[in-house]
Amino acid sequence: MIVANILQPLIDAADTVITFFHNDVGLSWGFSIVALTFATRILILPLSVSQIRSMRALQAYAPQIKALQERYKDDKQRQQRELIAFYQENKINPLASCIPLILQLPVFFALYQLLNGQDFKDEMLADPPVDFFFINDLTEKATGGALVALIILFIITQLGASAVMAGRAEGTQRTIMFVLPFAFAPFVITFPAGLAVYWISTNIWTLGQQLVVRFFFPPPEIPTVEEVKATTPPPKPPRKKKKRR
Repeated sequence: MIVANILQPLIDAADTVITFFHNDVGLSWGFSIVALTFATRILILPLSVSQIRSMRALQAYAPQIKALQERYKDDKQRQQRELIAFYQENKINPLASCIPLILQLPVFFALYQLLNGQDFKDEMLADPPVDFFFINDLTEKATGGALVALIILFIITQLGASAVMAGRAEGTQRTIMFVLPFAFAPFVITFPAGLAVYWISTNIWTLGQQLVVRFFFPPPEIPTVEEVKATTPPPKPPRKKKKRR
């Protein structure tokens, strides 16, 4: 499989990390997957901090952005150019929130390949237990009550992370953040249970990270459009041309 071949170095790395936590640290296989999740989140923490800064900047400049959108609402191309220039001028990356998620996807796919690999299954079965709380086998798809519990936990943790991350987001962006957990939930059925543990763990990390940031570094107060206009100096009057004698 092409994807497996491309991700083979990452699959081997995930195998090494999980095995280390299980064999050397003494964690169960389930908690070893949780430890892999947290190790991944620590590794991309600098990018997560950059994401938070960009989100804060978007919040702080929200009135100016709305004013630009309103000013050029009849000219979408001009509106896009002005927004890009505004982002560059104020060092805002509107796509920063996507970067941590994108960086986690290769680890997610690597873990998927690992859990479906017969060698890793044999390794886990040779050193039981392979169960984790209510999950009977981390390498197999969850069924029955375990599947229902995983779906509920996935939706709750994803909604919690989305609620904290959404902050003061409005309109379509806020709607998407709260709809996505329900859109992704059916995919949990098709994955080995260990992958659901990974995603629930990363949701819990995101929720905790956002709560810590919000507590210690509260978001800036966002002025209204009227307040921005009130503090913006009026444009300079045009110079009068001197009459030639």
